[in-house]
Amino acid sequence: MAAFPWHARSRNYTSEFESCRLEAVPVEFGDYHPLKPITVTESKTKKMGRKGSTSSTSSSSSSSMIDPLSSVLDGTDPLSLFAATADPVTTAANTDSTRKKRDKDDSLAVGSDFEPWSSKRGEILARYTTTEKLSINLYMSSEKGKATTPGSAVSEKVRTRLEELDDLEEGSQKELLNLTQQDYMNRIEDLNQSLKDAWASDQKVKALKIVIQCSKLLSDTTVIQFYPSKFVLITDILDTFGKLVYERILSMCLDNRSSLPDNFTPESVNDTAKETCLNWFFKIASIRELIPRFYVEAAILKCNKFLSKTGISECLPRLTAMIRGIGDPLVAVYARAYLCRVGMEVAPHRKESLNKNFFDFLLTFKQMHGDTVQNQLVVQCVEIPLYLTLYSPAIDWILQCIAYRAPEILLTEMMERCKKLGNNALLLNSVMSAFRAEFIAARSMDFIGMIKECDESGFPKHLLFRSLGLNLAMADPPECDRLQILNEAWKVITKLKNPQDYINCAEVWVEYTCRHFTKREVNTVLADVIKHMTPDRAFEDAYPQLQSIIQKIITYFHDFSVLFSAEKFLPFLDMFQKESVRVEVCKCIMEAFINALTLEDEKRMLASLINGFIKMVSFGRDFEQQLSFYVEARSMFCNLEPVLVQLVHSVNQLAMETRKVMKGNHSRKTAAFVRACVAFCFITIPSLTSIFARLNLYLNSGQVALANQCLSQADAFFKAAVSLVPEVPKMINIDGKMRPSEPFLLEFFCNFFSTLLIVPDHPEQGVLFLVRGLLNVIQDYTWEDNSDDKVRIYANVLHLLSAMTQETYIYHIDKVDSNDTLYGGDSKFLIEINKLCETVIAQILDHLKTLGQEETLKRQSQLALYFFNSILAHGDLRNNKLNQLSVNLWNLAQKHGFADTKTMVKTLEYIKRQSKQPEMSHFTELALRLPLQSRT
Repeated sequence: MAAFPWHARSRNYTSEFESCRLEAVPVEFGDYHPLKPITVTESKTKKMGRKGSTSSTSSSSSSSMIDPLSSVLDGTDPLSLFAATADPVTTAANTDSTRKKRDKDDSLAVGSDFEPWSSKRGEILARYTTTEKLSINLYMSSEKGKATTPGSAVSEKVRTRLEELDDLEEGSQKELLNLTQQDYMNRIEDLNQSLKDAWASDQKVKALKIVIQCSKLLSDTTVIQFYPSKFVLITDILDTFGKLVYERILSMCLDNRSSLPDNFTPESVNDTAKETCLNWFFKIASIRELIPRFYVEAAILKCNKFLSKTGISECLPRLTAMIRGIGDPLVAVYARAYLCRVGMEVAPHRKESLNKNFFDFLLTFKQMHGDTVQNQLVVQCVEIPLYLTLYSPAIDWILQCIAYRAPEILLTEMMERCKKLGNNALLLNSVMSAFRAEFIAARSMDFIGMIKECDESGFPKHLLFRSLGLNLAMADPPECDRLQILNEAWKVITKLKNPQDYINCAEVWVEYTCRHFTKREVNTVLADVIKHMTPDRAFEDAYPQLQSIIQKIITYFHDFSVLFSAEKFLPFLDMFQKESVRVEVCKCIMEAFINALTLEDEKRMLASLINGFIKMVSFGRDFEQQLSFYVEARSMFCNLEPVLVQLVHSVNQLAMETRKVMKGNHSRKTAAFVRACVAFCFITIPSLTSIFARLNLYLNSGQVALANQCLSQADAFFKAAVSLVPEVPKMINIDGKMRPSEPFLLEFFCNFFSTLLIVPDHPEQGVLFLVRGLLNVIQDYTWEDNSDDKVRIYANVLHLLSAMTQETYIYHIDKVDSNDTLYGGDSKFLIEINKLCETVIAQILDHLKTLGQEETLKRQSQLALYFFNSILAHGDLRNNKLNQLSVNLWNLAQKHGFADTKTMVKTLEYIKRQSKQPEMSHFTELALRLPLQSRT
């Protein structure tokens, strides 16, 4: 099909307005009165629905669509862009993605119900801190080993590396003293980066030296309260090293294959990879000191998969036995924790070594109270209760690994072994932290008995009751024991003198009380809390815990008449004397009340009342206070969509009002406030479920941003709207009825086009980048087979593009330069527009051709006349090709007898009238070429 070049006619908008102005006619008072009924001609206008549904499926016709706004087409057809296929992925990329998938599968060897080490890492670093000075031994590069030349023999290279290995532990260190905790952490991070750099530059021996030096640091307990955090930092480096070695050997296994199967066997590993793997284990075996030898081998434990099917299962018992040689019980228990951590990653089903590690730890439990440890604590001025808490992360982790999907018989055995140890509060706490809540709850009275027998001096009992309470918040104890459990726990809690210890414990047990008892028991607990937290205004240091108590109460008590009738509830609220906290608590209570409403009618009624209230609230010219109110309202009513929609409209109105009041005063403060309003809208809109509410609010907010000269923010809104179009479903819910969405989409596009006329191009995005992006999603959207809305939208695109070719646009926004100013009628800009027009015309004509079947001829006639009128209104018909196209469309509209004769006659009369205007004289010839065909 030949291309039809588009030539938009020049428009004199001023004269057109004048010609369309209604003639003034004097009105007799006898014929007119403002209260007299007037005749209204009904005009069917599509009403935009606010409430949408995504119940019907909607998918883009092209799964390869990425960002429709990212394509700068440089003359290419924007409508065929998505037909292009993605570049083929290289073999290397395939290998990389396969490797990532395998690593992911390895990490998922345990289920998602297993809490990973990564979730505990941050908590340990935050809890175990120190203000004392630390020291660190840094690896210093040795000049002993020299790089081999490319011509060196392999044997010489091996000999050189062996010499470097001999230098592994020979004085190539520098001790850094008087480091703060942050300095220490920075140095460790530097070592981690040095490891990666050494590995990347193929200095494998240097990398090994760094790991050995770091591992040695785990034998140092001079600042003992920092040891758990040190363990976290050092094992991060070990993990990095283990991953690098594994991936290196894995890459050697591939040969000409793109990947190995996830469950590969040693038989599929080539000799080179096996030899390299053995070499690593031999190097590590030559490390003289026990602790670095243990840690480095544990770090590459996974590499045993390349050598033997049973390699890992054979190494785990040997490494477990190695730990018996570590004399310091704290150092030993963390070594066991690391081995359990690695074991859970590479062999989660090998429970024997996990159990053995714990039982070995129990055998050495008494060492914690031996003379060696006690003397060390005296030197460092560390009390025994603090020292015992240092064990918790390691023991908790070991027990978590053991308890994961373990049978009850094993958990029972573990608990019985703990019972046999004296002063076992530390172990008891770890058991309650690691074992399943159901297991603990079922034996609540047994645990209370063990807690009573614990020595108070070593580990505070209230921490044990807190751990028990956390379990009972997740699982229910036997019903017959519930009241006795509460009484036993509260007897201990209520005797606590320290307000912080008290509230930390009470907060947990309030949930147990609410879960299993009535208003009476909850009222008693609240009274006790008030009694403990009121003296010396202790409540001021416990607002987070007190807020948590409120949250727990309203979670379990949905009848607010019952809740507010509790004698101590309002006095409890009186403890929130800080204004901001009091507001948060009241919001929390109100949200719970709203969330309790489940009927849609109630929600609609409530939303209507709230919207009415929001519209009435005014802070005058205190715009910042007004915006703060809207922010508060959004957080309180985030589950009521009509309220969120109203808030976005209100904030947009506030931004426009600010612009109006501050006209001429473009201070930084005003600009910042407007940007805050824009940000409010941009954050709020995505939370709406109705897709057309989102589309229209994106458009409206973009218009407001544009009016306030916030060009980048306006672009962001418009881009978001374009990107959302592919998600529009075929059917939407309007007032409880499912209706086709295309009429609403057509109306949205028409509104959008009228805005795009004045949106200036971004200097870095290319010519008409928003229009091109919108054309791409229109082309890609899956339209209904019996619908012509796509073509009607294309016709409107022609109207937009024609308006863009004018020297001066029909309207502008104050202080915003549109493309007519930016490009100044530049010929290259006009060429780009004409190329887009040609492409759009081709799409319209292709669609008309598809309507040539008998059952679609009426639609073809209507669309042909629609397109004819578009050319008549916006095209320059002095162009011969465009003139001939219009004649062809006229004839096509009448060809099969489906044209409305009255419409055709009126259209021809209009053309003849227009031809009498001086600049439209060429319409005379056109009228002669447009015959009226008889339908008889």
